[in-house]
Amino acid sequence: MLKNNLLALIATLAVALLWLRLNDYLAQRGWVSGRLSRKLIHIGTGPLFVLCWLLFTPAPASRFLAALVPFGITIQFALVGLGIIKDPAAVEAMSRSGDRREILRGPLFYGIVFILLTIIFWLESPIGIIALMMVCGGDGLAEIFGRRWGQTKLFNSANKSWSGSLGFFLGGWLLAAGVMGVFILTKTFHYAFADLLLPLTLITAICTLVEAITPLDLDNISVPIAAVILGYLLF
Repeated sequence: MLKNNLLALIATLAVALLWLRLNDYLAQRGWVSGRLSRKLIHIGTGPLFVLCWLLFTPAPASRFLAALVPFGITIQFALVGLGIIKDPAAVEAMSRSGDRREILRGPLFYGIVFILLTIIFWLESPIGIIALMMVCGGDGLAEIFGRRWGQTKLFNSANKSWSGSLGFFLGGWLLAAGVMGVFILTKTFHYAFADLLLPLTLITAICTLVEAITPLDLDNISVPIAAVILGYLLF
């Protein structure tokens, strides 16, 4: 924990921007594909941001200061998607087809979800963190697995596969368990880690099903909603 929330905010913003720009650079140089870069941003931004919550003081305003980081990035997404800001590297990293307007769907929803869950749950409940990790690790790894091993499609979609659903489950569960483990070790949450395993597994399994039946770009909304509802029931 830093003694000054302004320093914590600056550190959090620096970490988030460094991760975004690193992946923009890798995609622009052709060292990773645009699709992989987009998913690395999707997977990594969330846990890095959430772990930076530990830098803030217990002051009531801390959650709102922290939420300024995804708010600022989301505004940038919107401006790039609308064409007001010209940022070819960001478009290449965050869109599937190179169309800047794609940013106004999945990536924009992603940012809005981060803002809301940060403000609503903060460090008062693990529900927000688990929901965010479902969006980051689950949805992110689902596409990576699906593109690599996704020959066998789900019955309801030509764009989703059994391997993608496996990736969602593994990514969501592992990322949520890992981040929650850090918060338990730092005594931010007073849970026994073993007590989290069953509810976390149930949340991940149902979120995997929700992701499988949700149309593309809308799972950044449906998955966290499902995770929050289940979190209220199980915690």
